[in-house]
Amino acid sequence: MSDTSFAPRIFSGIQPSGGLTLGNYLGALKRFVQAQDAGTDTIYCMVDLHAITVWQDPAKLRHATRELAAGFIAAGIDPARSILFNQSQVSAHAELAWIFNCVARMGWLKRMTQFKDKAGKNAENASVGLFAYPALMAADILAYHATHVPVGEDQKQHLELTRDIAAKFNHDFGVEFFPIVEPVIEGAGTRVMSLRDGTKKMSKSDPSDMSRINLTDDADTIAQKLRKARTDPEPLPDSLDGLADRPEARNLVNIYAALADMTPDAVVAQYAGQGFGTFKPALADLAVDKLAPINAEMTRLMQDVTEIDRILGEGAARANAIAQPILDQCYDIVGLVRARA
Repeated sequence: MSDTSFAPRIFSGIQPSGGLTLGNYLGALKRFVQAQDAGTDTIYCMVDLHAITVWQDPAKLRHATRELAAGFIAAGIDPARSILFNQSQVSAHAELAWIFNCVARMGWLKRMTQFKDKAGKNAENASVGLFAYPALMAADILAYHATHVPVGEDQKQHLELTRDIAAKFNHDFGVEFFPIVEPVIEGAGTRVMSLRDGTKKMSKSDPSDMSRINLTDDADTIAQKLRKARTDPEPLPDSLDGLADRPEARNLVNIYAALADMTPDAVVAQYAGQGFGTFKPALADLAVDKLAPINAEMTRLMQDVTEIDRILGEGAARANAIAQPILDQCYDIVGLVRARA
């Protein structure tokens, strides 16, 4: 359990390392907006320092960071109610990450499955940053004394490491300074799968553009991709149990449920016995209705990147006002001399 002496605060970030997909929207952005609208203290970040753990073209990175910010805003994040900024503008992230590099143990990091997946067989040539970035992720969260983090299943291990780092820091220095953060994993659309293979996560890195819905796709493209999504010849069953061995069908039901704010059970009950010739056009209409306005607003925002930069700058100043005092206290606890005012 997180320490009740810490006020509830949500932190989450997305890497600006490619275009936003339907998976990002349903698994992250839509839930970020719900948390904001519930009145929780919310901090949302474009984690550009994480993006450079693998080489990035500088111009493309700048574009991706601004486009990601546009996606946050278009999806409903209000920069006046949530803090919205890019990570590299708040130096506390990098500074606290070094402290945590000295708290975390090599064995902990070696167990991280995502490093093994991303580095592959060429791990010796991977960057030190790619290996150590879970410590930076911990710093992202704990620099704000965040208590809750919305994450997908693939990031749950890193959040467990954040908890371990906080607990070890507190134990080593005899303090209760960092909260033991809680993961928030919920909802039918938290893990959206590929439209071409229901056993694989929808990914912006998939070579097939037909495998995903991009938030930059126009209405016709969204409809076409969903109508051509891989399915099977069987009609929808009358219960979710009937989808246990039908991953593509289950994925489309989950997507419909998440877009419509329904449960998957309710979707199956509504379309029981109907084929995908009926279901997929209905899903396409629903997706266009929900996503086309986001696409239009992103396009409008990207026509004035100076406004996006202004929003990110203001967000960074507000983020820094929270993080810097926490970093200062952390330095004092560790025993680092800070003679400058």
